[in-house]
Amino acid sequence: MALGKTIYVAALISSFVYAVAVNNAEFTRKAFPSEFLFGVASSAYQYEGAYAEDGKGLSNWDWFSHISEGTGEINEKGVRYYNDLINELLNKGMQPFVTLCHYDIPQALEDQYGSWLNQRIADDFARYAEACFEMFGDRVKYWTTFNEPNVFIPVGYETGSYPPQRCSASLWNCSAGNSSTEPYIAGHNLLRAHAYAVDVYRRKFQADQGGFIGIVISTLWFEPLTNSSEDLEAKDRIHAFHNAWYLDPIVLGEYPTIMHKFLGTRLPTITEDLRHKLRGSFDFIGLNYYSALYATSASYLENSPPRNIYRDSLTTLTEERDGIPIGNQMYPPSMICVPYGIEKMVNYVKTRYSNPLLFLSENGFGNKGNDNLPLLQKLNDTFRVECIQNALKYLEKSIRQGADVRGYFVWSLLDNFEWVFGYTSKFGMYHIDFTDGLQRYPKLSAYWYRNFLQGKSESHTEEFLTDFTKKHAGNLNPITAEA
Repeated sequence: MALGKTIYVAALISSFVYAVAVNNAEFTRKAFPSEFLFGVASSAYQYEGAYAEDGKGLSNWDWFSHISEGTGEINEKGVRYYNDLINELLNKGMQPFVTLCHYDIPQALEDQYGSWLNQRIADDFARYAEACFEMFGDRVKYWTTFNEPNVFIPVGYETGSYPPQRCSASLWNCSAGNSSTEPYIAGHNLLRAHAYAVDVYRRKFQADQGGFIGIVISTLWFEPLTNSSEDLEAKDRIHAFHNAWYLDPIVLGEYPTIMHKFLGTRLPTITEDLRHKLRGSFDFIGLNYYSALYATSASYLENSPPRNIYRDSLTTLTEERDGIPIGNQMYPPSMICVPYGIEKMVNYVKTRYSNPLLFLSENGFGNKGNDNLPLLQKLNDTFRVECIQNALKYLEKSIRQGADVRGYFVWSLLDNFEWVFGYTSKFGMYHIDFTDGLQRYPKLSAYWYRNFLQGKSESHTEEFLTDFTKKHAGNLNPITAEA
């Protein structure tokens, strides 16, 4: 019962979402059903640290960060850690949503057989998932297999900017890889792993444990740059290559037709046996939504190898139309707050997949940190409040239009390690002072979200800011880890 020869429970549960059912209250969200779940999201690798504590083996991100290799068996200290965490969440009235793989995997699997490029990983992942279901499934009622495979597979195997840093040398600076084939091979093996894990859960655990299982996809809304037929077709193509690449197989049992047309034999074949396991292999779908972009046709790329995902869709993307940005810039710079896109994205999924059960599993606003700012200014995140508040309004509208959305989770509770951007990108509703013992300070967004969840009046951001400033002027007390 191990991932290859390695299982370490410090990476068994890759991410948690803390969700609380909120009663109907007088506020802008009063149209949300009383059982609708609100929460915040986190990720083990991005939050926990302690990469080599209590027998934890190394992940591919530890290796990527130039830390020496280590492996180990299932660790009872790790099991105890997550049992304690799950129990404490439940004691506080919070329902954990657990993600089995949030980007990082054991480095040993990369060393042994190339991880996602080898279909052997599907069997190992299924055994790993079974261990999680067995140890924690009596209390965890919501499982997701993967978080954002349509992000970590392309950046790992197309651009090489994430582990395992594979790509075509002629495109990017990698020592090995093939950007035109490996993203699709790795993605195919990931879909196989998802299907196997869902099959194990449904056959062995679901009836007794009464839980639900799904997957989380990163979504981007795409608008045509112009109303030309070429740009409208480009918009449809990039939706297929980004948003439907994983969802079509899981819901419909096959890759998008346009991907077959443009990729030919570079797109792996879904066998009848795999199709049987893949089709309908979800109880819910999680959508992470942050951004939107304009799409324009790039047919000139058709005969310009080598290929990658965006070249394959014959599409280029831009943040502006006629010099006007599509939304408010975030950090990382590739992310832009476009709240209306959340409604359009939900309706796209509702229409394409016959209104599946959905959770908005991540949404938020990232800004670039500035250590030189006064503390009060660091906590004054009106931009985050406005982005989240507007996103919730569009989400509520999509529910009124009939979308079966059951919950919404903010990314993130705390400022944390944002992958290749390290600690420079701030998504948290709590500021972490890394120079003073990791002291925590609630930002304006934390107070706003609390008031929102408590059903208090629909105050404008300025009113929250006034109250916030009065409350904290000369009295900026941290919330300690013990609080």
